[in-house]
Order: sequence, then C-alpha cells, then structure tokens
Amino acid sequence: MSRIGKAPIEIPAGVTVQVKDHVVTVKGPKGELSQEINPDIEVAVADGHVQLTRPDDEREHRAMHGLYRALIHNMVVGVSEGYKKEMELVGVGYRATATGQVLELALGFSHAIFIKLPKEIKVEAKSERNKNPLIILESSDKQLLGQVCAKIRSLRKPEPYKGKGIKFVGEIIRRKSGKSANAK
Repeated sequence: MSRIGKAPIEIPAGVTVQVKDHVVTVKGPKGELSQEINPDIEVAVADGHVQLTRPDDEREHRAMHGLYRALIHNMVVGVSEGYKKEMELVGVGYRATATGQVLELALGFSHAIFIKLPKEIKVEAKSERNKNPLIILESSDKQLLGQVCAKIRSLRKPEPYKGKGIKFVGEIIRRKSGKSANAK
C-alpha cells in the first residue's frame, strides 16, 4: 500500500470535511476549498479523521491514492492555518508596490509590470531602507499560491553571475565565477 495514501488525515477543531458525489469540500476559518476525486478512490470521514482507500494495487490506483490524500491534507491545512510565501527582489532599482489585488513591479525593464492577483490571495509589499524589497503572499489554496509565485518569479529569474532577480526568501542561488583573469 501507498505509505502516504494509507496515513489518516486528522481534522483540526473548526474544520469540516464533506464528501458528496466524488467532490471533497473542506470548510474552515480561513475559507472553503473543494476538490474532485476519482470515483475509484473511496473517501471516508469518521471520528475526526479522513481515510482514503483504493480498490486494488494497480499502478494508476496507487498513484491516485497518494495524490488525493496529499491534496486533501493540503486543503485541511490551508483552511485551518493557511500558507504564506515570501519573495525577495534582488537588484538595483527593483521595486514592488501592492494596491488592492494589483501588484506593480519595477524590474529594470523600460516599463512597470502590473499583475492582477486572484481574490483568494492576500498580497503585501514591504520595502525597507538598505534591504531588498519583499513580496508577501498568503492564501488558503497551496496550489494557487505556488502557481502565482512561479508566475511572478518567471518575470525575472535569479541569474547565476550577480544573483539579480526574484527569489524566494531563504532560497540559495548557485553562483558562477564569471570570466577567468589568467586566460592565455
């Protein structure tokens, strides 16, 4: 059996999980999320736990078993605690400002870039003197948050020579030395 799939998901206080017509709906203090589940995978909610079972040990069923367990677990954590990602802008003149659901980025191009974010994501931009500007994104949907972060990062990926670009806080960029001084 799948090691991930067979582990039960504990439901914290204040969170409700419902299964109806192969759709799992999770409600909590930070919002409501739903996920469609393959009809082959059985989802049972009992005494504060969610348990997933599969019909047999076919390769496809084993893969879906672990996948849907992980997705439901991410939904439960999202509606109870939420997810938070911090991104750092490294580069001279790089700026970020957030106005409502619109994020404005100055990344060294000839024009500013405006990104309209989904309503499920809360955005905040911080810029302190002598520190790199920060973009803080919060959401209950882990999948959507990761997708938006990847889109923002793709606008100016960190480059290996000077390290300029948009990176996650704590991310380590592999650096290259550049040209060698004693090339003959």
